[in-house]
Amino acid sequence: MTADKNALQNKDMTNALKSSNIIIVLAMHGTPPKDFPKTEHKELFEIRAALKHATNPSKTLKARHDFLDKKMRLWPRTEKNDPFHFGSMALGHQLEKQSSFKVIVGFNEFCDPDLDKAIREAVGLADKKVLVTTPMMTRGGSHSKGDIPAAIAGVQKDFPKTDIIYAWPFPTSEIAGFLSAQIQVFL
Repeated sequence: MTADKNALQNKDMTNALKSSNIIIVLAMHGTPPKDFPKTEHKELFEIRAALKHATNPSKTLKARHDFLDKKMRLWPRTEKNDPFHFGSMALGHQLEKQSSFKVIVGFNEFCDPDLDKAIREAVGLADKKVLVTTPMMTRGGSHSKGDIPAAIAGVQKDFPKTDIIYAWPFPTSEIAGFLSAQIQVFL
């Protein structure tokens, strides 16, 4: 009887969480598609480097960057031309299935939707709470430590009544435990 009671309580808690309309944003890195034109791919990276080091970049250079960046982000993705994108979407689907929350996948670079757009979409769907997480486990990365919190802060400023939580960093012991369990599978 106790197991039935626990199962009922867990079901009630899951239903209560679902009704609270929490949305998860899965922040992924992103990669360029393999079939994106090589000359434009190279040009985009050259412009990025130039803009990073420019003290006063020209509007023309910035416009060309934005055009190429948008073209790459909107490039049609398949499992063949961008297996990382495909894997990211599969992870989002599994996270949605296991957490029972709607999951929106957003990308730091190269893919659409960008993180800002994904968080804003989540805010539009959530009642009061958005949870942002990432599979980037190691501390110190520029995306997980800098870009993702910056995107959250930018959206939070526009939507102060929505609680946007960044579920990161992960405890090192938990990461090691996960990796240890994975290693055991292969031994």
